[in-house]
Amino acid sequence: MPDVEILEATIPMSAGGMRFDAALAQAFPQFSRSRLTAWLKDGKVEVDGRPPRPRDPARGGERVRLHAEVETVTVDAPEDIALDVLVEDPDFYVLNKPPGLVVHPGAGNRSGTLVNALLHKDPALAALPRAGVVHRLDKDTSGVMVVARTQEAHHALVKALAKRQISREYLALVMGRVIAGGTIDAPIGRHPTDRLRQAVVDSGKPARSHYRVVERFPAHTLLRVALETGRTHQIRVHLSHLRWPIVGDPLYGGNLRLPVGASEALKSALRDFRRQALHAETLAFAHPRSGEEVRATAPVPQDFVDLLDVLRHSAEEAG
Repeated sequence: MPDVEILEATIPMSAGGMRFDAALAQAFPQFSRSRLTAWLKDGKVEVDGRPPRPRDPARGGERVRLHAEVETVTVDAPEDIALDVLVEDPDFYVLNKPPGLVVHPGAGNRSGTLVNALLHKDPALAALPRAGVVHRLDKDTSGVMVVARTQEAHHALVKALAKRQISREYLALVMGRVIAGGTIDAPIGRHPTDRLRQAVVDSGKPARSHYRVVERFPAHTLLRVALETGRTHQIRVHLSHLRWPIVGDPLYGGNLRLPVGASEALKSALRDFRRQALHAETLAFAHPRSGEEVRATAPVPQDFVDLLDVLRHSAEEAG
């Protein structure tokens, strides 16, 4: 049986006039709307001691008590997999995920994941949803992640993520010469014909990415990208949409393009780089208890560093 946790929150004033199930989703963003609606129907939500109905209009400002059924991780086994811990706090870990490591167990990846490693390091995480993982990175994306160690910290960090109060910056090496920084404001949803991919589509969810140039090469650009939203594959989709696909991206990068006149060393380095050149470099958020800023930076992995070195050397040779 799942544990029951009593949570309290205030309906945002901006949600006034919405259906109560929609307004509730803004107050408790760590839960899906369908799950919240089910709890509403089961009488697990109270406003002034009375259970509202999903279709009731919200006023905004109501204090809500939720009897949440908190699921625990039960199927994932602890595994002794090394973790690069950047920050170890009683309320959370900040980790540097290496490329190639899957975050959550799933079909085809029942073991050898970040969650398996976390359960070995800290067995108490089995009591938290998804072993405390607050947000995910794609398998072949490296970099910084935060993992909650308590129910209270998990609730606070998930809520902060939904409110866009967690700052995330990435390094992305793209094909093409980008002249200047800018903002990509384009909705993202399921690709109309390929279920494995996302795409910029009119019916998608709002998505915004800010980018600036870090370094230019003859046929490539190193960008720093800040996420304002967090859609699936957001940076990969947005940059590909602007025809600056990330080097090595198997889903959105298209066929390998070798620059005209590239040295053999550069051609070999590009051929051998078989993952997206995307690294979550910096993460910043308010400590879930003290409110003080926590900022962590993950070093760029060696394969990415080596590729940048080859690009720089090739650019110098080209004069």
